[in-house]
Amino acid sequence: MNNRQVTRRRFMRDSATVAAGVAVGLGTKALGGESADTSKILNYNPNMEYRRLGKTNIMVSAVSLGGHSGSDQEERNEVVSRCLDIGMNFIDSTGSGELHRDIKALGKNRDKVYLALSDTGREPRNPDYRTAKKLGEVLDNALSRAKQEYTDLWRITVYEPGGRHTFNTSCEVIEALNKAKKQGKARFIGISSHDRRWFKFMIEYFPELEVVLFPFTTMSKAAPKDSFFPALKKCDVGAFGIKPFAAGSLFTRDRTESYRRGRLAIRYILHSNTVIPIPGLNSVSEVDNVAKAVTERRQLDLKETAELQSVGRQMWANLPANYRWLKDWEYV
Repeated sequence: MNNRQVTRRRFMRDSATVAAGVAVGLGTKALGGESADTSKILNYNPNMEYRRLGKTNIMVSAVSLGGHSGSDQEERNEVVSRCLDIGMNFIDSTGSGELHRDIKALGKNRDKVYLALSDTGREPRNPDYRTAKKLGEVLDNALSRAKQEYTDLWRITVYEPGGRHTFNTSCEVIEALNKAKKQGKARFIGISSHDRRWFKFMIEYFPELEVVLFPFTTMSKAAPKDSFFPALKKCDVGAFGIKPFAAGSLFTRDRTESYRRGRLAIRYILHSNTVIPIPGLNSVSEVDNVAKAVTERRQLDLKETAELQSVGRQMWANLPANYRWLKDWEYV
């Protein structure tokens, strides 16, 4: 693409090719034993692992780049460049400002990644943005600011806990997503939320949903009853795990110890084979640290398991008041 605008015709052609041509599995370390055609994996690097993102059929790097980072443009340029070097191929932008920043950071490399967009401040958490019309305008404004014709994934954030949004709001969200996909403004569509109960209903009631994003930390595990992981599998919905480091509460002031804990967390999440973690990364060294975790042994031994549980309890205790809702995601 080389920073040029992509035509609607090319968009439709590429989307059809992806849906028809990508094999099920991981790059060279298959989930469930299948192998993938690596020539069809975007920004493929043999040292990175790739996982099929549900019924989108695209292969996404097993650890990808999340949003909500505090990087300025110069730092983001360095982080994104290093992510490309190690084979990451998915970037989540949580806001039109972040999308604009990430597009600038990618430059001529826009076609090497799948870009996701959610403009969280102007979505259903805000009562002024609970209609398909208003949500569509938000998407148009974000794309216009970033000088893009489309986003690879538009995921609308409906993340108030406790199911505060009505069924009508859910229908408006789905209408907006479907319209954007039909118009070629979003290749794939999904939702993110902090409300676990609402998720299961949404993915079962609206089969057009392709991707979901939800919190998944070192303390997260399948609920013994009413887990929505079976629904994800049944509906073939791709899943990303946000807040893998619990908004930084996992870490200490010691950088070496923090990086070691970060790798333990990534290994735990990857071994669970449930979500693709998308941590916010603010430096090249943080990118290199998660890349190292991808290459390390997945299953934790007894000592590491006990340590992670202890660290997890400390993490829960360190949660700031505005992130204590993460505890609601201990069982998924």
